[in-house]
Amino acid sequence: MAQSSAISIENVSFRYRDRQELAIRDISFQMMPGELLLLAGASGCGKTTLIRCINGLIPRSYKGEITGRILLHDQETTDFSLARISQIVGTVLQDPERQILGTRVMNEVAFGLENLALSRPEIIKRIDSSLEYLGILQLRNRETFNLSGGEKQKVALAGVLAMRPSILLLDEPLASLDPASAQETLRLVRQLTDQGMTVLMVEHRVEDVFNIHPDRVIFMEEGEIRYLGALDGLSKAVNYHEIKLPAPLIVERAAADPPPHPVQFQPADGKPQPLVQFEDVSFGYETHTTVLKGISLSINRGDVIAVLGANGAGKTTMVKHAIGLLKPKSGRVLVEGKDTRHISVAQVAKTLGYVFQSPSHMLFAPTVYEELAFGPTNLRHDPEEIRKEVQEAIDIVHLTGREKDPPLALSFGQQKRVSIAAILAMRSRILVMDEPTAGQDYRNYMEFMDAILQLPNFEAILFITHDIDLAVIYANRVLLVDNGQVVADGKPEEVLSNFDLLSATRLVPTSLLKLNLQRVEATGHFQRAEALAHI
Repeated sequence: MAQSSAISIENVSFRYRDRQELAIRDISFQMMPGELLLLAGASGCGKTTLIRCINGLIPRSYKGEITGRILLHDQETTDFSLARISQIVGTVLQDPERQILGTRVMNEVAFGLENLALSRPEIIKRIDSSLEYLGILQLRNRETFNLSGGEKQKVALAGVLAMRPSILLLDEPLASLDPASAQETLRLVRQLTDQGMTVLMVEHRVEDVFNIHPDRVIFMEEGEIRYLGALDGLSKAVNYHEIKLPAPLIVERAAADPPPHPVQFQPADGKPQPLVQFEDVSFGYETHTTVLKGISLSINRGDVIAVLGANGAGKTTMVKHAIGLLKPKSGRVLVEGKDTRHISVAQVAKTLGYVFQSPSHMLFAPTVYEELAFGPTNLRHDPEEIRKEVQEAIDIVHLTGREKDPPLALSFGQQKRVSIAAILAMRSRILVMDEPTAGQDYRNYMEFMDAILQLPNFEAILFITHDIDLAVIYANRVLLVDNGQVVADGKPEEVLSNFDLLSATRLVPTSLLKLNLQRVEATGHFQRAEALAHI
């Protein structure tokens, strides 16, 4: 007797109520119990929409026109309530901020279980089991507000696993995780599928997912399935500019194309000069904890700094001191010689523009255009200049045509680009970005990073990232943060060649880093894979 499918999608199309075009078109595929399927494609191609169709949010929460059939374990879900579907399908969203409701980790993991009306002993048992399974039992009594983005992602997953669904939908689960945590999560996903769970994983970090050998891969483009098949066929089926493949595969493919135009950061006034100074800065959110321990460093004109380190190491806390959102418990931070304790956040914003890790912390305006115009208007830029600044920012992040869209109705990747564009439009002197590539496809993030580095108004750029390749390609200086301290500060070629130090800070060497280290004597500095193809 043939095994029944866990998920069956039959000719499904969907159009959102406020859109003219279809978000997904004529999608059909099946998944069997215990199968791991990778879903890849550019930001905005319909991946998240497809997940919403499977977990019932479409059409129950997101309204529009849907056609076709969706079956879970051979049962059509049209008449199922969201509560019933959630007992079958667990979903972990791209942005954990949207998923976490509880003030403490224990309460958050308990939320779904309480809605199932389970007994208190059973709820406590499942909470501890889920947290222990993910290796985060130590977070049990922590406040969710003070967790790092990666820790929040793990807590969101714990809450879903505690419900014990048979199908798991993961919408970019690696976006907020440090490389070691990402590998641990992937091993966990493989373990779950080996135990019989069906897992559909949306992910831009394709190279990482390759390591756990997904059973099949779907590649989507413009709302349609363009490839469905084995992993080894993906590299030939996709454009290597859009899907980030392992570096040797990119080098092989790019050799036949013209070499990329070199991109170098050259601020208008090139004289090195300290713009921001940390002087023995220490800080803790709660009385008896210390998050930052004696940080001393300068951000200088001409710097393109990548800040790397594990989830919870203190990276975002450090950067929030630079923009005045947090004040040191001891030591001081100077922005252009002025102590941040004595100037307002608005005054700092004229020098430093900050892109938050979660776009939902920034976006509020009814349209993309108004979102981008808000900052320059508050800084009292000339109205004609504002129009020019907004249009240039929209062009850089590839959101032309979306000016009238509500920002919070866009995909997570598009929201991230709106949040970056909002800061670009302000024309601050220093650009600070927290996880700028989260939710972005390869082409988008390479093109907007290239464009940002060529803007003449920025004097320094700093970005927090878990993407080592972003540091390899764009940074001229790398800071490694571990347990609230800067443990390395130097050129990428020096800092990233110390694999013992990378391992200690939960970083994992990528194929691009390894390839660059093999060739750095000949090249003199790190380069993107497309450039290495021509050396």
